[in-house]
Amino acid sequence: MRDTAGAVSREESEEKSQTVQPDNPLDRLHTDIESRVQSIRENRPDWLCAKGCSHCCRRLAEIPQLTAPEWDLLREGLTAFPPEQLHAISRDVAALAHQPSRPVTCPLLDETTNACRVYAQRPVACRTYGFYVQRDLGLYCHDIESRVDAGTLAEVVWGNHDAIDRRLAGLGQSRALTEWFDGWAIVRLIPPTPALPGQ
Repeated sequence: MRDTAGAVSREESEEKSQTVQPDNPLDRLHTDIESRVQSIRENRPDWLCAKGCSHCCRRLAEIPQLTAPEWDLLREGLTAFPPEQLHAISRDVAALAHQPSRPVTCPLLDETTNACRVYAQRPVACRTYGFYVQRDLGLYCHDIESRVDAGTLAEVVWGNHDAIDRRLAGLGQSRALTEWFDGWAIVRLIPPTPALPGQ
């Protein structure tokens, strides 16, 4: 509650101090990103980046790069899939590793619904796309950049992707999704070879 002068009351101050902050650095990063995304979306119900828009998922400039904590989270989402679906995803990821042309389509995109199959566990790059700007590289999304050029998004306070990259670097080295997936999928999808008699 605020008094008539606009000062913060003791109850409100105590409530804020009791707000639980995530202990995990990746969780803190996700919380900060979500806060920026929500501040951009709050007055823009027509924002382009939403479920059903898969333009960025279909036009990746490179194979997604993930830190170990991002991979651990993504792997949690993948373990929920039935074996046949995980096998299909594994096949798509393997094909991506050998695809020479760019852009590429994310193998985690459900192409029938245009939605991410692991949305809750998606990497940081997917969370920031369309809401963060990188110095000298811009916004990446052509549709949003065209709105910026037209002056319709002049009041948006974009997130700083360079700061996100620095925080990600603090989580460790990034590797391509195909590299992370390769070793894990082999262990997960190939049943162990039965021991021969006498072994």
